[in-house]
Amino acid sequence: MNRLTKTLNNLKKNNKKALVAYLVAGDPDLDSTLDLMKIFVEAGVDVIEIGVPFTDPIAEGPIIQRAHDRALDNNISLQKIYEMVKNYRKYDDETPLVLMGYLNTFIFNKKLIEDNQNNVIDSVLVVDIPGELNLKDYGVYNSNINTISLISPTTKKDRVESIAKNSSGFVYYVTLRGVTGASNLDVNEINSNIEEIKKHATVPTLAGFGIKSAEDARLLSDCSDGVIIGSSIVKMIEEESSSKEFDRIGSYISEIKKAIS
Repeated sequence: MNRLTKTLNNLKKNNKKALVAYLVAGDPDLDSTLDLMKIFVEAGVDVIEIGVPFTDPIAEGPIIQRAHDRALDNNISLQKIYEMVKNYRKYDDETPLVLMGYLNTFIFNKKLIEDNQNNVIDSVLVVDIPGELNLKDYGVYNSNINTISLISPTTKKDRVESIAKNSSGFVYYVTLRGVTGASNLDVNEINSNIEEIKKHATVPTLAGFGIKSAEDARLLSDCSDGVIIGSSIVKMIEEESSSKEFDRIGSYISEIKKAIS
């Protein structure tokens, strides 16, 4: 049982909601990413989602697109991310780490994923593949790494069942139509769709995209097994990239954690 499965099982057993926080590796630099990951955990994050920079991040809104561009300007690669994560594991060997990225990167770095030395990474979320598939369908094999699938409000009902059954780790429910960072959450629709997913999924269902405030997080945690915060954190990282004073990010995450507890 890898860290992600273990952590989510323990949270569910204790009737607690999961808090997942996202950042882009190498934005503004890898040393800051390492520091931010520590801040995340100290503030109450249960799972860290690490964005792998890509030249054409089609699922991302402008905030996260800019973060990908800044990281690529720093020549961040998956190899460098793995080295950073190995260093992080010297500090924290418990928190689950999920790589979120695009298929070309993972196929090109097949050996890194398959070796996954010391099991430093627990799961992979590939944004641009059908939810019924996973990395092994593209020739990348590692039985110790979960493949997380995405389901959106526009996913047809007959596909929801197959995607929910295929996902390991958790099902990532996209709370809105559009790209990351958009707003206008429809809580009634979200609640109905998550109920449908839970009929078929054997793993938790977490809600992400468009969650900006503690109130957003509270509302969505009522109908899901946890929430994923991304763009709002990445925006704060961008704003503090020069000073590298990230204390308010820790305070923001603590507020979110309190809201869903």
